[in-house]
Amino acid sequence: MTSGNRDGGGTGRGKGGATVEFRNVTKRYDQGQKGPGAVNDLSFTVPAGKVCVLVGPSGCGKTTSLKMVNRLIEPTSGQILIDGQDVTGEDVTTLRRRIGYVIQQIGLFPHLTIGQNIGVVPRLLGWTQARQLERSEELLATVGLEPARYRDRYPTQLSGGERQRVGVARALAADPPVMLMDEPFGAVDPIVRDRLQNEFLRLQQELAKTILFVTHDIDEAIKMGDLVAVMEVGGVLAQFATPAEILANPASDFVARFVGADRGLKRLSLSRVRDLELRPAVTARSGDPAAEARQRILADSFPYLLLVDPEDRPIGWLDQADVPGEGRLEEARAIPMSPLVEPETTLKDALSMLLDASVQAAIVVDKGRRVLGLVTVDMISAQLHPEARPEVLAPDAAAEAAA
Repeated sequence: MTSGNRDGGGTGRGKGGATVEFRNVTKRYDQGQKGPGAVNDLSFTVPAGKVCVLVGPSGCGKTTSLKMVNRLIEPTSGQILIDGQDVTGEDVTTLRRRIGYVIQQIGLFPHLTIGQNIGVVPRLLGWTQARQLERSEELLATVGLEPARYRDRYPTQLSGGERQRVGVARALAADPPVMLMDEPFGAVDPIVRDRLQNEFLRLQQELAKTILFVTHDIDEAIKMGDLVAVMEVGGVLAQFATPAEILANPASDFVARFVGADRGLKRLSLSRVRDLELRPAVTARSGDPAAEARQRILADSFPYLLLVDPEDRPIGWLDQADVPGEGRLEEARAIPMSPLVEPETTLKDALSMLLDASVQAAIVVDKGRRVLGLVTVDMISAQLHPEARPEVLAPDAAAEAAA
């Protein structure tokens, strides 16, 4: 993906992220206060290009910590450094223009079009109108919104999920090395939230920004973070580690309780569908010769034929017993599809979708909803029990069989 230089000239690949370091950072709102503050002696380092999630209960100081990075809140003591430079030594306006910021309420300007919203910071940086338009259209496409369809709309004409995508695009507009995200997906329904999380992880693979991400949801923290900072009430850092380390070795009773008793199941959030060797799906199109399709499905251990459209997008299943020996395949005979999952979907989310639908096979699709393969409950269970040998089960088999 091309991106604009911060001086407003030319295009080029995004430069990735910058190291962010907290050194003994404390925030007290009452300067005469002698006891614990909102944040207390916070120290950790986020390497360039990594996602660090700040997680903890209400009142633990995670949002305060985030806002001290771009100086929406000034620290009482200690230092916050970006690539070794203390943020308090930089002009605050300049600092904020090179840090992307995404919040739950999104904060789009209602009187500006979507394209104009994305171009706010580039405009302040003196980019030409042509370059602003180019960047807006580029980023709309990047976050999965068709530029010609969305560029001239206003925020009120978009859904919550679409507005959140625009908020991410706006934060990326000037190619910032650091992004701050405060409960960015908390205001959308769970299905849209999962899609936004997956889309964001896909973008991060490409962009490699340094991201500080605030959430109260430990499952989201495990899914989104390369590193997780678990904070206690009173602004104390309880543990700073990778999700795998926190799940395997909680540093205290507080962390163990906060992570939850189902730590084994949560480990499925550390792996994604893309990490599995997908099972190939036997596919055919409506109108194809039935005899050839029947021959192929009878030769396969998975007893269901997946009907797809001309773009290889799934339509529905045909039981091998319902595939005729002659004539043409008929779409009308297809039974409802299994859940659709993406390569970025965590195994925990995929398992949840399968159990909720009472099926044992999900269809893995790419961004264009084209079929990539199948994933089954047993394939996922094998990740928790490596000695288990996954078996291929029919898509409508009772999910209880996985118990």
